[in-house]
Amino acid sequence: MSQIKVEKCPIEGLYVIEPTVHRDSRGYFMETYNKRDFEEFGLNMNFVQDNQSMSSKGVLRGLHFQKNHPQGKLVRVIKGEVFDVAVDIRHGSDTFGKWYGVRLSEENKKQFYISEGFAHGFLVLSDIAEFCYKCTDFYCPDDEDGIAWNDPDIGIEWNFDGKIFLSEKDKKWSGLKIKF
Repeated sequence: MSQIKVEKCPIEGLYVIEPTVHRDSRGYFMETYNKRDFEEFGLNMNFVQDNQSMSSKGVLRGLHFQKNHPQGKLVRVIKGEVFDVAVDIRHGSDTFGKWYGVRLSEENKKQFYISEGFAHGFLVLSDIAEFCYKCTDFYCPDDEDGIAWNDPDIGIEWNFDGKIFLSEKDKKWSGLKIKF
């Protein structure tokens, strides 16, 4: 019996995954990834790299993608809360340029699977957030690219009143129409 619930998102290639959390007086236990459970829902990815980051409130990382070595990502938050976003950058897709976002937190324990062909980013909503993700291809620094987080052609509704903090690299990304 599967230990996860999988919700297909309105954009093909995106999935919200809810693991079964077993709680008792000692705390909780959950499987964050089980190949058989994922395959039961047609998610047959092969992960090759795990990453983890810590960021402060208002930090926005993204929107990142790799041009020639696209990565599928299974993302989750182990401390705090983020608003996680994927933007469809697949040429010929009916949803090209559309975005989907989900709140991920240590409380809701949701995961978000983002297939290859999407730009990805997240905004930290809590004082700090620890963010973990599995990737289907290796990180290639020379292959990395990005899209401006506030591109009006995409129109992501970040719903955040505070100050946004970006890396120097993320400040320089251009819009979707310039990239594609």
